[in-house]
Amino acid sequence: MSPSTPSSGSAERSTSADAAAGPRGSDAADGSGAFGADRGLRIRILVATALVVVLPFAFVYTFVYLINAVGLPLLEWATERPYTGEVYVDPVLLAVVVLGGLAVQYRHGPRTVLRSVGARRVSPDESPELHAAVTRLAAQADLPDPDVAVVTTDLPNAFAVGTPGDGTVVVTTGLLDRLDDAELDAVIAHELSHLANRDASLMTVAWVLPTITYYLAVLASYVLYGLFNLLRFGGGGGGDRDGRALAVGIVVITASAVLTLTVSAMFWFGSVLIHRVLSRYREYAADRGAAEITGSPAALASALRTVDEAMPEVPDRDLRELDGGAEALYLAPLEARAFGDEELVSTDVFPETHPPTRERIARLRELAGEET
Repeated sequence: MSPSTPSSGSAERSTSADAAAGPRGSDAADGSGAFGADRGLRIRILVATALVVVLPFAFVYTFVYLINAVGLPLLEWATERPYTGEVYVDPVLLAVVVLGGLAVQYRHGPRTVLRSVGARRVSPDESPELHAAVTRLAAQADLPDPDVAVVTTDLPNAFAVGTPGDGTVVVTTGLLDRLDDAELDAVIAHELSHLANRDASLMTVAWVLPTITYYLAVLASYVLYGLFNLLRFGGGGGGDRDGRALAVGIVVITASAVLTLTVSAMFWFGSVLIHRVLSRYREYAADRGAAEITGSPAALASALRTVDEAMPEVPDRDLRELDGGAEALYLAPLEARAFGDEELVSTDVFPETHPPTRERIARLRELAGEET
């Protein structure tokens, strides 16, 4: 789809500096400011970064082990010939591939996310009020001005990708149509906090292994499904020789597909779990950062409540278009939405991508000194 500039019917955005609290200290620029100094977030980022690097090595060498322990004996059995070699992956070569792949994702991942949701960068001439708000709040947070992008959809949401020096704040037209000036400022400040905390880029990179393992598992599932249909509807050979060849082929393919599916599912499970645990905590940190930038925790609480209440009204088509790998990046979750009670993966197994909205609102009200 091709997002358009927000409609003129959206509420006019105030650009005055008194719409938010005074600027934060200059130490925020190097990550030593209040919301940049969240020790819990930093520890989680360090652990998640280490696991993002280590898990691909574990994934590859798990497959190498299975090939040598199971695959080669199967090959000997299938060919009735001894096989004396073994599969070996040079760790230096693997390090180059893994680290190079992560570097590419770090560099180009944000653009991939923007394309996947149909986000279009807008200039100050196209959206002067929105740009003015982003520029003003970035200055108050001592951050370089990020790019601004808009997604044309009824879904009210926002997210940020990239780093403080090369970031993009994305808002939807549905969000612009529903929020007032103070609420929009709070949402923008929330996304700027993600950039300042440098968790937005990590979230993008952390999704590489879950994506790879997911598609490997899907491929293995299709192979098993196709083999099941082949056996179900017939496909046997004629003589004994053909019958043995078919049996050998079925055993080898089935074993390979089952092992691939099992290993991929295991690593998908682990990497998604890490991804989601980090994604939940970073939302609390960004909520606190937004409250510090704007000086108005109540404005963000109001924005979250507005977004949460609007979710059931959004068409399923719009929700599905923005669902997927980018879901954990959004301001508010897509789980509690108009999809009914069906879930692809139960949240009893995986934590949800975001903390409960009501809990975030309660914490913001506490910051504002209100009774919950």
